[in-house]
Amino acid sequence: MTITKKENGKSFTLSVEGRLDTLTSPELEKEINELSASAEDLVVDFAKLEYISSAGLRVLLSAHKLFAKKGGMTITNVNETVLDIFEVTGFKDILTIR
Repeated sequence: MTITKKENGKSFTLSVEGRLDTLTSPELEKEINELSASAEDLVVDFAKLEYISSAGLRVLLSAHKLFAKKGGMTITNVNETVLDIFEVTGFKDILTIR
């Protein structure tokens, strides 16, 4: 998994490429936790995400809770495979997906 970070003032975008699973989710969690101190809002770009596991979903739920107290978190460019996972798990109703 590769994570690319872009900063625009207090708004951050994390672009995630590859697989977000048990092995890679701690890396995304660490990145989000580091950003939470200074970021007001977060965009997570999944244009190049191939797969997400329950471990990845847990990280997104934690991030959603962190940023709900601030400017919010948005997930963008979700492919059909990942969107299906969000729908089946009910995450589509919890997360802001564009």
